[in-house]
Amino acid sequence: MKILKKLIAAVALVPALALASGATHPLDKAPDRTTDMAALQNGAKLFVNYCLNCHSASAMRYNRLRDIGLTEDQIKQNLLFTGEKVGDLMKNTLSAKDAKAWFGAVPPDLSVIARAKASEAGTGADWLYTYLRTYYKDESRPTGWNNLVFPNVGMPHVLWELQGVRTAKFVEEKDAHDASKSVHKFSGFETVASGKLSAAEYDNAVGDLVAYLQWMGEPAQNTRKRLGVIVLIFMAVLATLAWRLNASIWKEVK
Repeated sequence: MKILKKLIAAVALVPALALASGATHPLDKAPDRTTDMAALQNGAKLFVNYCLNCHSASAMRYNRLRDIGLTEDQIKQNLLFTGEKVGDLMKNTLSAKDAKAWFGAVPPDLSVIARAKASEAGTGADWLYTYLRTYYKDESRPTGWNNLVFPNVGMPHVLWELQGVRTAKFVEEKDAHDASKSVHKFSGFETVASGKLSAAEYDNAVGDLVAYLQWMGEPAQNTRKRLGVIVLIFMAVLATLAWRLNASIWKEVK
């Protein structure tokens, strides 16, 4: 019951934060890798190493990662670092008090973040994929980082070692709706320090991480889709047989 309440609170909080951010940056299309076991495994590794330090996924157990091809030994050796058991929920050890002191708010649970971020602008995966690739250095912010998708974001750029450090360039233009006002339009990034990965490698890694977040939001989604296809095929065959049987019966009547 406690887990359910936390999930409801997290889902309720995320859209509010998105609206408050006033983000207008267009979303890039996230690659669809929810059936790619290698991508999901790499995404799970990135999630545990970079996200689970502050965020939790309290609706997911480590042993559910067997569904993406990992054995219990692989989970124990590569994804468990602080004494957790394979059957434990994916929770962090960050206290709410410390989280509020460091970030200004408790980081939301990420169990269903890919579903919660969906909007008319794009899917939740599109939002996450663009968000994790549009961080830039901003010394005016408390964390030293800002984001194009979520302006004035409280979360620092946890993947900066992989992507590197970039600054954003803006140009001043007249507001399309009010000529007396000016707006700053994003015009590109400038690399200050290179990361461990190239730009293409980083985008690929983020694609894997987002795919895992998608899968985690509904681990049974691929099974559901396969069953849906099977049911539709069965109904089509059944309808065809019924149609032919009906035609045969009425032929004899005539």
